[in-house]
Amino acid sequence: MNQPINPVQQVDFAFYVIFGISIVLLFGITLIALFMVYRYHHERHPKPEKLKDNVWLEVVWILLPSLLVMAMFYYGWIGFKALRSVPEGAMQVDVVGRMFDWSFEYPDGKRSNVLYVPVDTPVRLNITSDDVIHSLYIPAFRIKMDAVPGMDTYAWFQPTELGSFDILCSEYCGIQHANMLSTVEVVSRADFDEWLNSSTKAQQNAVALFENYGCTSCHSLDGSRGSGPSLLNLYGTKHVVVTPDGTEKTIVVDKQYLREAIYDPNKLITKGYPAVMPSYKGQISEEELAVMIGWMTGEIEEKPDGKAVMENNGCLSCHSTDGSIIVAPSFKGLWGRDVVLTQGETKVSKKFDAKVFENILRHPEIVKEGDWNVMMPVYDSFTPEEIEAMAEYLKTLAVDEEEQNRENQ
Repeated sequence: MNQPINPVQQVDFAFYVIFGISIVLLFGITLIALFMVYRYHHERHPKPEKLKDNVWLEVVWILLPSLLVMAMFYYGWIGFKALRSVPEGAMQVDVVGRMFDWSFEYPDGKRSNVLYVPVDTPVRLNITSDDVIHSLYIPAFRIKMDAVPGMDTYAWFQPTELGSFDILCSEYCGIQHANMLSTVEVVSRADFDEWLNSSTKAQQNAVALFENYGCTSCHSLDGSRGSGPSLLNLYGTKHVVVTPDGTEKTIVVDKQYLREAIYDPNKLITKGYPAVMPSYKGQISEEELAVMIGWMTGEIEEKPDGKAVMENNGCLSCHSTDGSIIVAPSFKGLWGRDVVLTQGETKVSKKFDAKVFENILRHPEIVKEGDWNVMMPVYDSFTPEEIEAMAEYLKTLAVDEEEQNRENQ
């Protein structure tokens, strides 16, 4: 059975062909221009001459551009065909663009706002939009495909290495367009199966539901203003809303209003905000809706997710979780390890635990020996619950003594 042609290779080859032709044309035109300047300089030709027709020259400047255009079209078509020729058995992922996030749904109904895929596995992306035109752009896999309301299209790719790769929207879609970001997380088959089959917090945790359905792209969970009202302490407050006929009225936010705001968002629009939210009827189940409303009413006590807190606050931009070094020490294996901490001229050896972690957040000038002191003061950015959740997450990255000895060798 023939192996599928990886579209990345074909797109890159088409680019190299077009780039090579452009380089040849650049140097060719430059040399001809320099030759003309020298050959027909006014000192050598003080009087203009009338050039006679040259059939061969006319044939060349018609035939050569035609051949170049056909060559570029041919290799561009091969790249496009490779992008559309999905191999049999490819994993199906439904991609929905909406203002202002990407939603990825897997065959078992699991949703995520991050695209998780197993390495060395072909993945077909079935792409559409819920509202306006977006464009799914994944530079690492040479994918740029418009997501158009009412139209289904697709693209595919096959990741060949582990890692995290950017996802962007390359079609201006509204005031939060620049924040329509996500990532492709390429993991091992075992890690992917564990993620896919686990009963994750994405099915139970209200905050994860708000994130996975893209609510947090417009509605903050901490009281800050976005392109939609913050969901924090929204329940029970008075709001001025506008009906479809333009009538304004004041209402008290109750469970019925919250339900309608998710399933029929244009029935009542909060004054001062645009009517751009799509309906989630048929997407968010009744069980999920109950969890989300329970969070907003305070009936469900929601504990923060330590990993999500670190991701949202940029901790993982400097600290990796796989042992690699970015700017600062990796979080993998840090918990429970004896570390030498420095503060000015003072050095002290301590076992890394919750107390040490909180102290570093409080005093970022304390650094692990040999590392740069570049961390900004961040302690006041977190609640005690978030600090506790981050410490619990660090515990999950601890390694046993045998693995630690292997890493130190």
